[in-house]
Amino acid sequence: MSKRLFDLAAALAGLIVLAPLLAAIAAWIRIDSPGPAWFRQQRVGRDGVLFEIIKFRTMRVAGADTAQLTVGADARITRAGQFLRRSKLDELPQLINVLLGSMSLVGPRPEVPRYVACYPPEVRAIVLSVAPGITDWASIHYKDENALLGSSADPERAYLETILPAKLAWNVRYVRERSFWTDLRIIFSTLAALAR
Repeated sequence: MSKRLFDLAAALAGLIVLAPLLAAIAAWIRIDSPGPAWFRQQRVGRDGVLFEIIKFRTMRVAGADTAQLTVGADARITRAGQFLRRSKLDELPQLINVLLGSMSLVGPRPEVPRYVACYPPEVRAIVLSVAPGITDWASIHYKDENALLGSSADPERAYLETILPAKLAWNVRYVRERSFWTDLRIIFSTLAALAR
């Protein structure tokens, strides 16, 4: 209950304080390329329940709907999208998901159904036992995931065989060690990582 109250208060405060920035980013996206400012995609949430994640659109409309794995200098990424992805500002609209209760500020990052189907059953049960989050330990350790995949000869295989298992290990660790203080550590570690 205290985690949910913290999520609600922080998400609401964040949306109010960041409203001018969010409006400016949305306008920039619309000016930069045709299409909506928002990108919605189906993800797997707590207990396997599907929900729509909300992000700023960083790809051309023709490619955004099919994007499940983004690799290196993907030609689908717009000029505005390059900056938004690098700075992680494209994730800010997920504060709306937090308000709606489909996400938390901190928790395992939600995956698309295609990759959740690859989770080992025992790991799936643990990772999906909590609400997914905007940030987690795996997000910090793999903040350059896009570049890592871009340097691989087979990005899909590299993701499934190397990156995804490592991220799941971090997720399992989070679920087993989670606490209010752990969440605060992750939030401050995320801000520090973004500032570097």
